[in-house]
Amino acid sequence: MSVFTPLSTEQAAAWLEDYELGTLEKLSGIAEGVQNSNFFLDTTLGRYVLTIFEQAPGEQLPFHMQLLAHLAGQGIPCPAPVANRRNEYVGQLQGKPAVIVSRLPGSAESSPTLAQCAAIGEMLAKLHLAAQTCPVQLAHQRDIAWCACVAMHLEPWLDQDDAALLRDEVRYQQSARPTGLPRGIIHADLFRDNVLFVGEQLSGLLDFYFAGVDDLLFDLAVTVNDWCATATAGLDAERSTTLLAAYGRWRPLLASEQAAWPTLLRAAALRFWASRLYDHHLPRPGELVIERDPDTYRSLLLARRALDSRHACLATATRAASISYL
Repeated sequence: MSVFTPLSTEQAAAWLEDYELGTLEKLSGIAEGVQNSNFFLDTTLGRYVLTIFEQAPGEQLPFHMQLLAHLAGQGIPCPAPVANRRNEYVGQLQGKPAVIVSRLPGSAESSPTLAQCAAIGEMLAKLHLAAQTCPVQLAHQRDIAWCACVAMHLEPWLDQDDAALLRDEVRYQQSARPTGLPRGIIHADLFRDNVLFVGEQLSGLLDFYFAGVDDLLFDLAVTVNDWCATATAGLDAERSTTLLAAYGRWRPLLASEQAAWPTLLRAAALRFWASRLYDHHLPRPGELVIERDPDTYRSLLLARRALDSRHACLATATRAASISYL
């Protein structure tokens, strides 16, 4: 979430007349995030979030709105879209697509407890299961093909080491990422700042605007990379075990997914390193924008590559020991 398109109280109040939400009492910009312009919208009838879309093509928005409506109807605590007087979820504001969704209670946790890690693992599995019956589909827009395209555009801006690392990881993912893993609609951006809690109770999942069909394991890897990372970019064993166990109680991982786990952790790290590099070197102007440090995910990618190497060495040693024993 960010503010790239300024919006006055008068403009918001005039636009709100197209909804049955009462009159505007307060409008405030939301600084977090990097993609769209977001505002808290308080009216005489409730509290909402207004989003003006800066980049998403128009054909993606009906999918996102129908997905939110479907998930909310399935009991997933996500923002429910609000239709205007013409029964449309998507309107036009400042010449751009815009929507209003319900505002959920709670706050994000920067240092989640084990109970909160368990809660997000369970909820992610429930989200994956609930999304299986969603009547609309859309491919995940930030897959490895997107990473490869971004890497090509970024290369002139990067130093030699970063350019080489980015090229190498893209090539690895293109050749090594397994096919045939369970797929479905994923959130694709379930970072800590996109999850709300009231105490230990999970109260909301936010920002579904990267959602699309991809490997379910990729979504789990994105989540673990953020929720379970240590200060030195490693993985906290206790938090990881807790989150994965809670997920697995609702959707047990297949043997193929367990084998692919190190590769998917790398894929998730690559996707966010690439996007943060892009936002850093080719930024868009905005009133309230928080830039995410690309080096955080560079370090994380290097750590996941090292973890994958250790995993491969362990697997090789295990096979060798088995052969020797036989």
